Amino acid sequence: MEIEHRDKSNPWELKTPPGTGEYTMHVEGDLLVCQVGSTKLTYLVRCIEDSVAWLREQGDWVELGSADEQKEAKPGTFEAWGRSEENPVGGWYGQRKGYRGRFGMYVPPLLEALGLVELEHNPRNNRVRAK
Repeated sequence: MEIEHRDKSNPWELKTPPGTGEYTMHVEGDLLVCQVGSTKLTYLVRCIEDSVAWLREQGDWVELGSADEQKEAKPGTFEAWGRSEENPVGGWYGQRKGYRGRFGMYVPPLLEALGLVELEHNPRNNRVRAK
């Protein structure tokens, strides 16, 4: 799968699934950098391909289940998979200690922008599925 990579000078401009928050993402080496106001989160860039492959395996809609690092992720959600020892990296895709969560909030809109998934945009409890 050929994925467009953008750098800091030309980031993806995205909105959270409910449409209430704006943020940018760009690639720096093997990291996907998510800038939310003054907060910087980083995820392994391989999460893009790994996430789509996992969603295809699920075969249907999956709850996002976004949660901060300090909170438990609801089992079976996109968020839980993004920190599970069962995923291809054996744990967290998030790389910045204390800011490794919110995988289910910030990664799915990028996957949608890349044309790889369908994403719901309700006020709460959104879901994602592979195209």
